[in-house]
Amino acid sequence: MTAGLTSWWRARTLREQRLLLVMLALFALVLGWLLVIRPLADALDAAQRRHAAAVVALADARVRAEAARRLRGERPDAPPLPVDGLLGRTATEAGFAGARIAADGPARASVAIDAARPQAFFAWVRLLERRGLIVDTLRARANDDRTLAIEAAFRARTG
Repeated sequence: MTAGLTSWWRARTLREQRLLLVMLALFALVLGWLLVIRPLADALDAAQRRHAAAVVALADARVRAEAARRLRGERPDAPPLPVDGLLGRTATEAGFAGARIAADGPARASVAIDAARPQAFFAWVRLLERRGLIVDTLRARANDDRTLAIEAAFRARTG
């Protein structure tokens, strides 16, 4: 078989040999794309969708737990000071690891998030309000990928 293939190859002109090599290289690229790149990209997209659903479910579970505490008559504690520490801890727990937090004294802080899913972000804000923080300002801009770019300022509730 190898001898037959070798004689067939030698019977081709140099131009035909080059065209066949280009065809085989393109075929290998397409096959690699279909068998490696596309399945990996699909798996990454599925993982990102599962992560987003898990972040929303976690925020929803925290809101429900807080509602159950309120039904039992428990009052929210005064927020721990400094506020930026509470924001940093809860932002990481809510899935906003890239949040930039700036303190403005012990009872005030601001946060900036480049990309946040709206459901998860507003569930996080509800959680912060239940922990004794008040939203002073909130600016949200829509990104192209159905997320929000957020700038918000929080202060501790007094009294």
